[in-house]
Amino acid sequence: MHELSVATAIVERAGELARAQGTDAVGEVRVRVGELSGVVPEALDFAFEVARQGTVLDRARLVVEHVTARAWCGPCGETFPVGMPPFFWCPRCDRPSQELRCGRELEIVAVEAGAPG
Repeated sequence: MHELSVATAIVERAGELARAQGTDAVGEVRVRVGELSGVVPEALDFAFEVARQGTVLDRARLVVEHVTARAWCGPCGETFPVGMPPFFWCPRCDRPSQELRCGRELEIVAVEAGAPG
């Protein structure tokens, strides 16, 4: 389960950001997870619960924003969801797309201070 290594990295980075902000406890960590990132959000939630133990994130809540994978079609300008498994064929002009606009994200977008445990 690679989500544990992802969760551990999130905990480490969020802890660094919290210390840089001068806080000793984190209440919430917000992350964006793209549909094609290879991360299963439910597994990430579970792994985060394990990885946060004994850290400044010990009582933190993980909030996951799901990002739908969307492609862009150059010939007609259409932006469309690719689904899962991904299908990069434009529904408007019936041509293949070669540009994924979003859906691979895996990023921390906010670390909010919380009450110390």
